[in-house]
Amino acid sequence: MSSIGQPCNQNGIYLPPGTPPTPLPQPENPAAPFEDPVEMSQGNVDKLMELWTLTMLKHDDFSPFENHATMHKIIDQIEQGDAPWKCFITQVDSDLPANAPSWQRDKYQIWYRDPDTVISHILASPDFCVEFDPLPYIHVGPDGKRQWCDFMSGNYAWRQSVQGAMYVGIILGSDKTTVSVATGNVEYHPLYISIGNIFNSARHAHRNAVVPIGFLAIPKGDRKYDDDAVFCIFKKQLYHMSVAAILQSLKPAMTQPVIHRCPDGHFCRVVYDLAAFIADYPEQVLLAGIVSALSTDLDGEGGHRTEELTRLLLDKYGGGDGQMLWFNYGIDENIRPFTFDFPWADIHQILTSDLLHQVIKGSFKDHLVDIAATPTFPGLRRFPHARRFKQWTGNDSKALMKVYLPAVADYLPEEMTQCLASFLDFCYLVQHADFDEDTLNQVDTAVTRFHLHHNIFITTGVRDSISLPCQHSLVHYRQHILDFGAPNAVKKPWRRSNHYNALSQMLLTNQRSDKLTALCAELVSFGLVTPNHPPPDPFDIESEDAGAVDEPILAEVKLAITKERAYPRSLERLAIYTHHPELPSLTCRFLYDQLRATTDPPSEAIFLEDCLEIMSHVYVYHSTITSFYAPSDISGSTPSWHRCPRRDCAFVVENDTAKGFDSMSVVRILLLFSFTHEDITYPCALVRWFKQHGRHPDKKTGLWVVKPKTVHGNPVISIVHLDTIFHGTHLLPVYGSHPVSHKFDYAYTLDCFRAFYVNKYADHHTNEIIFS
Repeated sequence: MSSIGQPCNQNGIYLPPGTPPTPLPQPENPAAPFEDPVEMSQGNVDKLMELWTLTMLKHDDFSPFENHATMHKIIDQIEQGDAPWKCFITQVDSDLPANAPSWQRDKYQIWYRDPDTVISHILASPDFCVEFDPLPYIHVGPDGKRQWCDFMSGNYAWRQSVQGAMYVGIILGSDKTTVSVATGNVEYHPLYISIGNIFNSARHAHRNAVVPIGFLAIPKGDRKYDDDAVFCIFKKQLYHMSVAAILQSLKPAMTQPVIHRCPDGHFCRVVYDLAAFIADYPEQVLLAGIVSALSTDLDGEGGHRTEELTRLLLDKYGGGDGQMLWFNYGIDENIRPFTFDFPWADIHQILTSDLLHQVIKGSFKDHLVDIAATPTFPGLRRFPHARRFKQWTGNDSKALMKVYLPAVADYLPEEMTQCLASFLDFCYLVQHADFDEDTLNQVDTAVTRFHLHHNIFITTGVRDSISLPCQHSLVHYRQHILDFGAPNAVKKPWRRSNHYNALSQMLLTNQRSDKLTALCAELVSFGLVTPNHPPPDPFDIESEDAGAVDEPILAEVKLAITKERAYPRSLERLAIYTHHPELPSLTCRFLYDQLRATTDPPSEAIFLEDCLEIMSHVYVYHSTITSFYAPSDISGSTPSWHRCPRRDCAFVVENDTAKGFDSMSVVRILLLFSFTHEDITYPCALVRWFKQHGRHPDKKTGLWVVKPKTVHGNPVISIVHLDTIFHGTHLLPVYGSHPVSHKFDYAYTLDCFRAFYVNKYADHHTNEIIFS
């Protein structure tokens, strides 16, 4: 048996197969330092304690905490997840001239916590017991094709794994988002860490699988130093020296296995490796110590850059004026990448692209338009007044991508629209968290189509050159997926920023939060509390899309729990109330079709009198919930949403044997209701049908087009069982070449246009449904 990842005892001696893990020590009070495992509010703690004490006085007792200071003191005593923040301070050169700028004379605080301690807590957390890969693996699907998903399914883990120990690939990510604190002429950028053994799904949930381990000081100077070469070199060198110093505790385990407890409770020999650093193009330039955009032909021939080659060139040509290395090899000789200080690490191999900042924000947001009218959809922002942001965020870029293509389709040359469609297809494909050979081929096709059409930006005078670093990165995504799987979600927004708090105070808050999370995970393992990993609130209907699809599309649609009380309970009165006089007859025919044998004629072929009469109460709902492996989505049919009616659209499955959009039709949900017949509840929807326009997607946009279905000029309306509704869909108008009036109300979009694009960019579920 291979000893890779084989359990051992605390002394490193391998255990026989089947040996149960050493149980965690059970303290007398597992909830220590708390008296009981209670849940506490984070709001006005002092007021809460005061009110709590008042309620306990009648029992001659007091609240468990006197005030917030007492509560914080108790939290600080938690041993689980203890990785305290520390600080080191840079030294100032003693031989600086008296007139040296302030950024050279200042001392800089670098806040960090021991990454070895953080990783040991991740490894030991029982929270990841069923979401942990101890070994590299090859995943082959039912069709015999290989699949790539989590980090350990990639080729890089196979190449780096060693005999005799469990390979732990360390994934790093830094965020250019500035932490706003009262620190004078210094900004701080967070540095995050995770390990490749954790499933992507756990990393997306951020259950202490992605942990901030440092805050890198970024000096600020007067405006006159903005382009100062010495100041730029100073900042770059401080960055690399800071990262190297923070990661020093990892070095021993890179050459000699160490013993760590794993999520299943076993001890194991572990070897660390700097495996991946997720960064956008400017960060990659900084990390690799190269010259930004030196070449205008990024797609031309060129060898692979390695650390060995860089060292050789530095030894041969370094020490002069730097011109030879700068212009001939694109190397900044003033920078020594932090990986130079670690065994086996090569910054050129471990850099992997950041989709949001490098592709979506780096490329897409350069093409902006005014968007005025688009129907609502869960997770979709609108741009009613062109949204003149002072700072364009990642969420803004992603939201614009969802509606951009139909808005510009009739304003741009056809080839430019096709180029943008290829780019959007690429962005959505690479956000999947599960890739097979077919998906990778689709990625390649999207990149090929993008390169086929992108010269249109030059021929029309939009750009002088299209060889942009951010766009060039598209060609590397396939190799990154083969090597690293899809290690997304290693960078997350820092949520503790406060303009009036010192950084040390904010980090203490973070430290306490991590301790509570670790204690909760241990209490769950002891069976003292129930697991609490809720998905994002499905009723947060305008929230941003949660992230990549973590599993194949499987869905279940249910009516919301709450029944609306204002509606009549009989079909006849409900028909009058909702202005749908055909509702009773359609419902009776629907029930007939649900009960009829396959040899019986369909309801359209019989008289209404031959259908069963529905005698039960009818209940109306304003929403349905579509549950996926990934977070749930919600669709609605309500007469008033933000003072306007909202009737969402959905996919209805009509042909189980077909694939993708060919298996479905689009409907607009006019009413959601249920009734009972012979003790069976029938959840259903009154829907208006759309018909497919053309046998293929639109040539320019690659989107399917639908039109409202009519018979003799009347809309086709029927009732469908909720089981046939697969997922909500978003329709965008075929706007044409005439601008939409700014006075037009988006709520009436679906009523006023003659044709609509089926928006495959609305969310990741829709994109996978149409691509499948």
